[in-house]
Amino acid sequence: MALVTSPLTNFKPYPFLPISRAKASYKKASYISSTVLNSDQCNPKSFKTISKRKISSLFAVSNKKSRNGAVLAMADGSVFESGPEQKNRRRILLSDVVVTRGRSVFWGRKWNSLDIGTAGVVLSMHLLSLFAPFYFSWSAFWVAFGLYVVTGLLGITLSFHRNLSHRSFKLPKWLEYLFAYCGVQALQGNPIDWVSTHRYHHQFCDSERDPHSPLEGFWYSHMSWLFDTNSVIERCGDPSNVGDLQKQPFYKFIQKTYILHPIAFGVLLYAVGGFPFLVWGMGVRIIWVFHITWLVNSACHVWGKQSWKTGDLSRNNWWVAMLAFGEGWHNNHHAFEYSARHGLEWWQIDMTWYVVRFLQAIGLATDVKLPSEMQKQRLAFNN
Repeated sequence: MALVTSPLTNFKPYPFLPISRAKASYKKASYISSTVLNSDQCNPKSFKTISKRKISSLFAVSNKKSRNGAVLAMADGSVFESGPEQKNRRRILLSDVVVTRGRSVFWGRKWNSLDIGTAGVVLSMHLLSLFAPFYFSWSAFWVAFGLYVVTGLLGITLSFHRNLSHRSFKLPKWLEYLFAYCGVQALQGNPIDWVSTHRYHHQFCDSERDPHSPLEGFWYSHMSWLFDTNSVIERCGDPSNVGDLQKQPFYKFIQKTYILHPIAFGVLLYAVGGFPFLVWGMGVRIIWVFHITWLVNSACHVWGKQSWKTGDLSRNNWWVAMLAFGEGWHNNHHAFEYSARHGLEWWQIDMTWYVVRFLQAIGLATDVKLPSEMQKQRLAFNN
């Protein structure tokens, strides 16, 4: 998820963070024939594998502290070994993931105006939703549910994520822009910034340059990273990975006028249904879509199973998939990020894919990308 208020491009670029410490932090354990995560990029081709029979033993030693640090085993047989300089290590509840570089954004740093604005928007939406029990009506509820589908499925998962971030399929421009505008109303940032941050996440996944890794804490990966708006620039550099969107006047216009669109929509909801529509159609619906989107960043890198050798912490999580229209099949996605389909098995429900498949059937979605059997075999555990 990208920043909530203003574009990243307003910031002055910062130099990249030193990555020598990241390289030193992920050392190969001398007693295990395993895989070590490359701290700069997640490149599955560079990985060696171990047998599944050794995975249980890896978990058994995964979080023992030693003179050289703590070892973290991943479901694909990979291990992290944190260096002795890493302090305050802790295991995330009900997970094998260890926080090796805990980070707090709330204290000990200077907040800029964009940090305050972003936190203000998130807090105000949560406060607005507190009125929901007192202003419940079925019409307001169904407005919220309908907007959850329109902004969450059509806007975030189909448009911002699979279409714009990964170019998993093509749409006619009028339909691409319509779906992208639905995403604008999710209040998760304009398309240029959202896509830029997400592409950086895949490029630097679970390294020190990942914008939101649970190795820095569950809540950091879930939401608090949003309140340190300089961090993406500091870690990843100038957002130069969205040239395809920056060339299009529509996306540049949305970037410049972004915050006006949700405000105008809130006014429209109030005009149509009064305060109940504002509470449910904006407050409840927005925080619902907020946290479901954030769970893909946090829960899907902490809880669940890995089906593919991706070399990162991504997991397939069925209950996030149910809430996030198929986005919870996150290990599948990290293995084949270009794929329009995330639920690769017949039983993996993927509502976004069903919509894409329907659009393909009626001729509106073209160049729909899916992984081949050869590509699957290359990343399978038994390979």
